[in-house]
Amino acid sequence: MPPLWVLLAQPDADHDPPSPPPHCVRVRAASSTMAAASAMDVRSSSSKAQAQPQPQWVSSSSSSLQDIPADLTIRIADTVFPLHKAVMVPKCGYIRRAVAAASQHGPSVGAEVDLDLSALPGGADAFEKAARYCYGANFEITARNAAALRCAAAFLDVPSLARRVDEFLAQAALRALPGAVAVLRACEGLLPAAEELGLARRAADAVALRICNEALFPTRSPPGWWAAELAALAPASFRRVVTALRCRRAGPEVVAGAASAYAELVLAEVLAEPRDCVDQRALLEAVVDALPDVADAPIAAALLCRLLHAAVTTEASAGTCRDLELRVAAVLDQATVEDLLGIALDGAGERVRNTDTVRRVVAAFVERHRSEGGGGGGRERDRRASMSGGAEVGASAGGKIEKVARTVDEVAAEMATEESLAVSKFVGVAGAVPKDARASHDGVYRAVDVYLKAHPALDEIEREKVCSVMDPLRLSYQARLHASQNKRLPLQAMLSALYYDQLKLRSAGEGGGDAAQAQGGGGVWEDTLAAAAGKARTEASLARENEALRSELARMRAYLSGMQVQQQHSKGSGSRPLPASPSRVAKKKARFLGSVSRTLSRLNPFKGGWAKDKGTATGIAVDDGRHDGSDTMHVVKPKMRRSSIGWR
Repeated sequence: MPPLWVLLAQPDADHDPPSPPPHCVRVRAASSTMAAASAMDVRSSSSKAQAQPQPQWVSSSSSSLQDIPADLTIRIADTVFPLHKAVMVPKCGYIRRAVAAASQHGPSVGAEVDLDLSALPGGADAFEKAARYCYGANFEITARNAAALRCAAAFLDVPSLARRVDEFLAQAALRALPGAVAVLRACEGLLPAAEELGLARRAADAVALRICNEALFPTRSPPGWWAAELAALAPASFRRVVTALRCRRAGPEVVAGAASAYAELVLAEVLAEPRDCVDQRALLEAVVDALPDVADAPIAAALLCRLLHAAVTTEASAGTCRDLELRVAAVLDQATVEDLLGIALDGAGERVRNTDTVRRVVAAFVERHRSEGGGGGGRERDRRASMSGGAEVGASAGGKIEKVARTVDEVAAEMATEESLAVSKFVGVAGAVPKDARASHDGVYRAVDVYLKAHPALDEIEREKVCSVMDPLRLSYQARLHASQNKRLPLQAMLSALYYDQLKLRSAGEGGGDAAQAQGGGGVWEDTLAAAAGKARTEASLARENEALRSELARMRAYLSGMQVQQQHSKGSGSRPLPASPSRVAKKKARFLGSVSRTLSRLNPFKGGWAKDKGTATGIAVDDGRHDGSDTMHVVKPKMRRSSIGWR
C-alpha cells in the first residue's frame, strides 16, 4: 500500500484555491488575529524545531492532517518550517524533485526529509506565503511583497501561485505610480532573480508610463508630485526608469524633470551627511552615473553646479568629477555668477579653493564652442558665418561665448579678493576665455584691478603676468582713462593705454574713434583729453630717458669692471704690459666721452625738442685724429649769433 502522503498528493480540483477578483489583494481572507498568530507560530529556531507543534494554519487547513506528524522540514537561515509532504509535493515542483531524490537514496519512502532553502529569493517571508498557498491558508499579497512572492513561486516551481501574483501585478499594483515604485523598489533586493524574470524591467516600464501620463495629464496637485516618489529608488532602479522613458520616446523635458527631481532629493541627503562618509560618496557617484545624456535631457546648470560642488567636496572619483565638468560646460551659458562661484568655494562656502575645477569647466566650454563651429571671435567669426549662410547660428554662438566671458570676468573679480589666491590660479580662471571672445575688456580689467589692489606686494613681473589676461587696446575710453592713472598697473600696461589714447587723439580730427565721441560731450571732455594727452607725453619721455640712463650706466659699469679685471690680470702675470699707443688711448677716451655727452645731451633742459644723436650737440667736438693725425681733443667755440635787424 502506498504511503499516506502519496495518496494525499493525488490532484484534487477543490484543493486549488480559486482566483480572487482583479482588485482584491487577499487570498482566502481571514481575520487579522489568525494571520498574526500564524506568523508567530510558523517561525521556530532550529534547536526547537522538533518540540514545536505544527503551525495553526497547517492544522486548520485540512482535518486529515491534524493527527499526522510533520515529515518535511524546510530550513531557511535560522527559520524552520515543519510541513507535510502530502501537501507540499503536489503543489511545489522543486520540493517534489527533492523528495524524489531523497527517497531514492534514503532507507524508506516515508522517511522524514530535511531541505535547506536558504537560496530562496525573498527568504523566509516569501516561503511562508508560498506554504500558506499550498496549504490553502489565508495570506495577503501587497505591492511590497508581490515581487518576492513571484520570485519564490518561480524558484519553488509553483505555477498557480505565479499566475496569481502576475494577475495581481497587472490589475492592481502596476496600475498606479506608488504601487509600481514599490514593486520596483522591492526588486532591488531580489536581483538577479527579478532581472531574469523580467519583473524589474516590467516595473520600471510601468513607472515610466505613469510618469509620462502624469506629465501630460496631471491627476494631482501640484503637477510635479510624482517626483517625490522617485526618491525611494536606488540609482540602479532609477537608471532603469530613465531607459524605459527613452524607449517610450518621452520628451526631453520629462526626462530632465525626473532626473532633476531625483538628483535634488539625493543631493539633499548627501549634503546632510558628513562629507567623509563613504556611503554618501558612493550614492552621489551612482546618481551621476544614472543621469541621462546632455543631448537627451539638458539638466539645469544650477543643479549641475551644485552636484559638481558636492562631488569635489566629498572627494568623489575623478571620472565622476570629469563627467559633471563636461555636463556643466555644455550648459555654461545658462550658469550665473553664483553658480560658478559656488563651485570655487570650499565646503563651508567661505574660502576660494576649487579654482582648477572652474578653469577646467570654462576650458571645456571653449573647446566645445570651437568644435561646434563657433571658434574665432569678432570679424573672423562673422565673416565665416556670412559666407556659410549661418549668420543666425554664428550670432547665437557668439552671444553664448560673450555671455560666458562676462560671467567669468565677474567670477574672477569675486575670487580676486581672496588673499591666498596665487597669481597662476587667478590667471588660469580669467585667461580661460580667449581674448577675442570679449567685445570689451572692461570686465577683466576690473578683475585685474581688484586682484592688484588685494595683493599690493606683487613685483613688476607678477603684475605683468596678472595683466596679461587683458588687452589694453580693447578697453573703453573711461577704462583707458582710469588705467592711465592707475598706479597699481605695471608700466607696460599704462604705456599701452596712453599710447592708444594718443593715437585716438591724433585721429580725432578725422572724426573717428573714441576721442571724437568724447569731444562731442563738451568742453569738459576736451580738457580731460588734453590733460591726459599732455600727461602721456610727459610720462613717456621720462620713461624713455630713465631707460637710456639705466642702459648707459650698465655699459659704464661693464667697461670699468673689464678694465679692473684686465689690470689685475696684468699684475698677476708678473709681466709688464706693453705701453699702449697714444692714439689708441685717445680714441678710447674720445669714444667714452662721446657716449657720455650724447647721454647728457638728452637731459638738456634748454633744448626745445629731442636732442639729436650727434657728438656736437652740446658744443663739444671731439677729434678722433682721422684727418690731421693729432690725438688732441679741443673745444669748439660756439658761433656768435647774428643780430637780427628789427623792422620799426
